[in-house]
Amino acid sequence: MLVVFILGYTLIAFEHNLKIDKAASALLAGSLCWAIFALGLFEIDINSDNFGKFLTYFQTKDLNYTSEFIAQNLEYVKKNFVLYELSHHLAEIGQILFFLLGAMTIVELVDAHQGFSVITDRIKTNNKVKLMWILCVLSFFFSATLDNLTTAIVMSALLTKLIEDKKDLWLFAGMIIISANAGGAWSPIGDVTTIMLWIGGQVTAANIITSLIVPSIVCMIVPLIYLTFKLKGNIERPSDSEALEHIMNPTTPFERKFIFFLGVAGLLFVPVFKTVTHLPPYIGILLSLGVIWLTTELLHRSKNYEAKSELTVIGVLKKVDVPTIFFFLGILLAVASLQSMGHLNDMAIILDNTFDGNIYAINIIIGLLSAIVDNVPLVAGAMGMYEIGNGVFAVDGKFWEFLAYCAGTGGSVLIIGSAAGVAVMGILKIDFIWYVKKISFLAFIGYIAGAITYILIQ
Repeated sequence: MLVVFILGYTLIAFEHNLKIDKAASALLAGSLCWAIFALGLFEIDINSDNFGKFLTYFQTKDLNYTSEFIAQNLEYVKKNFVLYELSHHLAEIGQILFFLLGAMTIVELVDAHQGFSVITDRIKTNNKVKLMWILCVLSFFFSATLDNLTTAIVMSALLTKLIEDKKDLWLFAGMIIISANAGGAWSPIGDVTTIMLWIGGQVTAANIITSLIVPSIVCMIVPLIYLTFKLKGNIERPSDSEALEHIMNPTTPFERKFIFFLGVAGLLFVPVFKTVTHLPPYIGILLSLGVIWLTTELLHRSKNYEAKSELTVIGVLKKVDVPTIFFFLGILLAVASLQSMGHLNDMAIILDNTFDGNIYAINIIIGLLSAIVDNVPLVAGAMGMYEIGNGVFAVDGKFWEFLAYCAGTGGSVLIIGSAAGVAVMGILKIDFIWYVKKISFLAFIGYIAGAITYILIQ
């Protein structure tokens, strides 16, 4: 299982070099790991927490599932244990996937109505320093509201309309990645990893905002201050151009503003809904999507089919990044298999022994590792390695808070270390080596500065 997992990770990390979509590699890794697990080539630890929960679930701990019964019916017990583990993990993974699908659909709908032009049309300056600050601050708060992946995609499209020179474009894009990841770390809906911790019950929405907003701001501002003294002159703007889809599907100023504010309100409604009802966040996002879906159907009901086909949810669903959904499914399945097998518990012991249980050192290392590999499986792994308990591992404990910051911002150090970075790399064709030379240092000093800030204010 470890060999398959590492091979899958290697394919994901070198996605652009191999020209193999990471979703395919993730699905293969996840499916094969569970297939190997299902073959039963493992020893059952009857004293492990996982097996104890399995016995409790079937209410047979004091009846059939004795040591003698397990020894005599080993294959039967293994089969049921694997199916129990798979169904248990799938329930958690499904919540994340449904949430992402709903949020991505809402954002695509806002974009189809040119809703983001409500903000972008107001950017007039050509000064590099002023424009850098404006775009980074926008990315920071967009990411907290929309999520860092979506923000990176939207801001990449905006950059191509604002900046002509390729090197300037790439430099601004690098800072957009840093800002979007920093903005996503402190918001319960801003980053997939924070969403995972929020849905998993490790953190609450209000606490993660108040605990991480200051370190996240520091993470963005330190590189910005550094660049303020380096950047000179003005950017060169490209000739005006309008996307073909917007020419074909024009929207009125009222429709743009209305759908933009309705979409943002729908996303902001989710944490409130969870707090009031205590239902999982994916129910809230599906409710918001349902309201916006109904609203757009009514808004465009008098238009002919051709005019409204790209402005309703049915039309927008064609643009939703389904491969990203499959990627998360595959990678989360792969990590879940390692958790059920007990590999992640072994890793927790190694980390604890190496750093003598220092949660700050452990999380800083996890954050830097997320620059090499995707942060989603790292956080999923940490959630599997450490149980919700008391002290630093309690709900809203320091370990989970610092994990959200480190995993959310550490990935900026390399462009392949975050979903936002991979998206921008693909859209703007940024060179990996160029990013290492020009952006990695900026991301690293911001990451360390924010980490130090968090430690000092605790």
